Amino acid sequence: MNKSIVFMFSGQGSQYYNMGKDFFIENPIYRENMLKLDEFFRSITGDSVIKQLYNDNPDRGSVFNRTFYTHPAIFMQEYSLAQVLISMGIYPDYVLGASLGEFVAAAVAGVMSSEDIMECVIKQAQLFESKCVNGGMLAIVTDYRMFNECSVLHKNSELIAINYQTHFVVSGSIEGLDKIEKYLSTKDVLFVRLPVSQAFHSALVEPIAQDYTEFLKGKTNKAPKTCFVSCLTGSKVTSFKSDYFWDVVRKPMDFPSALRSVSEEKDCIYIDLGPSGTLANFAKGNLNRQKHSDIYSIITPFNNNIRNLNKLDEAIASSQIVY
Repeated sequence: MNKSIVFMFSGQGSQYYNMGKDFFIENPIYRENMLKLDEFFRSITGDSVIKQLYNDNPDRGSVFNRTFYTHPAIFMQEYSLAQVLISMGIYPDYVLGASLGEFVAAAVAGVMSSEDIMECVIKQAQLFESKCVNGGMLAIVTDYRMFNECSVLHKNSELIAINYQTHFVVSGSIEGLDKIEKYLSTKDVLFVRLPVSQAFHSALVEPIAQDYTEFLKGKTNKAPKTCFVSCLTGSKVTSFKSDYFWDVVRKPMDFPSALRSVSEEKDCIYIDLGPSGTLANFAKGNLNRQKHSDIYSIITPFNNNIRNLNKLDEAIASSQIVY
């Protein structure tokens, strides 16, 4: 039985300096798309994402977290990698995005042009920086039910994602997250502060609601040409209201339900096109082990990107995976 291809796109928190740089140097399709989108960014802002992203000498231990650059950088990297796969004859049957990744999924599926979606991403980043106070997101590695059971958590943050049974994410103010981290440290619970400067999906982003929804009214959303699976709704989406992409920013994400809406139908090849393999790990945490699905990530912080792409291409071309 043929397996369906699922392109997965992650959002904020998965980015870092020089992500995908080897592709930018060695792969002409990737470089062409990155340069095209960077030129579009420059036409709007007068600045360059690539100049920031592919900085040869970032300060040691520096975190790539300024939304003005990270928002478009994530979109550019994931969209460009999707074009590489498509140029190789690897076409998605499904696109699945989480948070900012839904914007990439929409561009790949033809809901809007890549330039229109890129403009939505840029506008969002500009509004975040001009109207919202700084905040953050915290990934917590324990049973997600702890959020409702622990007042320190639910009084100082909002639950914005349950990625699987023992991995969830909260969003809130810097002060609130500091209190949570202090508490979790006393309980020997693992946590990671994500490299973001806003409290995405929380009430702290509400100040941009009116401006952003008005901006989105000027865009036309088409029916997706590829089956679009949403972490906003946890299901397939075939039409989009004008405020859909505001809800993607504001409301919680439901990756497990989105994944189930695909995995319950058939076995699939899940390909994580994000920069850290985040959704590949989440997929492994959710999928029934008896399922005969395959999960791949390509770009990771460990500099095996070209090898990972070749491995995927060989697997699809060989008898290991029937496509």
